[in-house]
Amino acid sequence: MQVANSVTLPLNTYEPRHFLLAVDGPVATVTLNRPEKKNPLTFESYRELTDFFHACAKDDEIKVIVVTGAGGNFSSGGDVFEIIGPLVEMDTKGLTAFTRMTGELVKAMRAAPQPIIAAVEGICAGAGAIVAMASDIRLAAPGSKVAFLFNKVGLAGCDMGACAILPRIIGQGRASELLYTGRFMSAEEGERWGFFSRVVESGELLVEAHNLARMVGTGPTYANTMTKRMLAMEWAMSVEEAIEAEAVAQALCMTTEDFARAYRAFAAKEKPVFKGD
Repeated sequence: MQVANSVTLPLNTYEPRHFLLAVDGPVATVTLNRPEKKNPLTFESYRELTDFFHACAKDDEIKVIVVTGAGGNFSSGGDVFEIIGPLVEMDTKGLTAFTRMTGELVKAMRAAPQPIIAAVEGICAGAGAIVAMASDIRLAAPGSKVAFLFNKVGLAGCDMGACAILPRIIGQGRASELLYTGRFMSAEEGERWGFFSRVVESGELLVEAHNLARMVGTGPTYANTMTKRMLAMEWAMSVEEAIEAEAVAQALCMTTEDFARAYRAFAAKEKPVFKGD
């Protein structure tokens, strides 16, 4: 899928139609914004989010992305009437086009060079759980509930990469339980299982997410991008292959000015100020 013409660069000038976007320095915050329905996704929002994350790969100013939901919920998943209803009437060709389109969102999130932080509050279900899963870091508010509830609507748990990504986050057995039952995982359980990095108070969730985003955003941009790439690529490597790949990746990072800048700051007993070059 190509970047839509409506997604303009730089992204701090872009005004999306199907979600809210706020850019504060190096941090972009995406807010799913249909609070009256707990922020479900539609055909249009899937496409626009995918186009947005594709566009992020071409925006040098944004260093970190925070994804959250409006009105005390993250996302209830695909809209029952605007997505699931029409799907019942589609043929196999149309259904396959749809499932590939939804998978493109996860691909775009994983391909975006910026680390993505999901700030999860309230309901995080179905495709909403997938968006959280596809993020690099997840924070939760108490009372958050996550469910990969595809089997609740007669579908398999293998949706948008869930069978590949979720076991790598929480383990095969735990992922199997969630995908076979479709049950909700609490914030505290998600933290114990490693799905959430931590649980923070509801009123502090976005503050903590933005603090973390700024911390990451002030780091060495090229090196952080390399870390994200290697975390993804090494899933399919042996340990020996990973060590060799990391040797090449780290050597490339050593050619950056940020690496030299860090050395000079250390020698001067100062904190380095990274510039992404």
